[in-house]
Amino acid sequence: MLLTGKVAIVTGAARGIGAATAERFAREGAAVVIADIDIPEAERLAQSLVSAHFTAIAIKTDVSSRADIERLLHTAEERFSKIDILVNNAGIAGRAAPIEEVTDDDWEQMMSIDLRSVFYCCQAIIPHMKAHRYGRIINVASIAGKEGNPNMIPYSTAKAAVIGFTKALAKEVSHDGILVNAVSPAVIETAILEQLTPEQVQYMVNRIPMGRTGKPAEVAALITWLASEEVSFSTGHCFDISGGRATY
Repeated sequence: MLLTGKVAIVTGAARGIGAATAERFAREGAAVVIADIDIPEAERLAQSLVSAHFTAIAIKTDVSSRADIERLLHTAEERFSKIDILVNNAGIAGRAAPIEEVTDDDWEQMMSIDLRSVFYCCQAIIPHMKAHRYGRIINVASIAGKEGNPNMIPYSTAKAAVIGFTKALAKEVSHDGILVNAVSPAVIETAILEQLTPEQVQYMVNRIPMGRTGKPAEVAALITWLASEEVSFSTGHCFDISGGRATY
């Protein structure tokens, strides 16, 4: 019960890594706010957790909208009085394409959902966490943000920026009781893979020494540890979960 008494917001929590994280958080004792634009799926997950005697609510959230983010935090704080943990997980892979085929819309959508959302969420929640002198923020980046994936330039760029953002923010709030870290998964078995070609997926799997994709529950386990009080002297770091692909 690593998270007993904690309140956590997980974005993009209706499925994949986000859903696995919300479920693990609930089992570890946290009250979980499932934030997702797909509210029917988010509500189904929340109801399944409540039926299992955990505490969870679903809030429809477009993470690319500052107004939606502010409403999310206000609703969560009004319901639970505090927010201890934020997991910025919402994201898309975008379509695989060479640079000459990347459109302005491709670029703007990626930056809005995968990068700007992290800024919006953190900017909104930091004053609350400062006031409580406590917080754990975990940003879901990607191994693509460290190594770059061909034909995924917008995605690789956004995730690299998330890592840089994490390091900068961690230093900024290091004296406020707030720890900010990132995780960089390699290819994980989630619905996001449906946005890519089989060739693109195979390219990524071929670079994993363990020779397989990761499981959402494996990423959730790492995120849970980073969200707990067992982590007390690690901040501004990007923790790899890549089956050995990462070399730094």
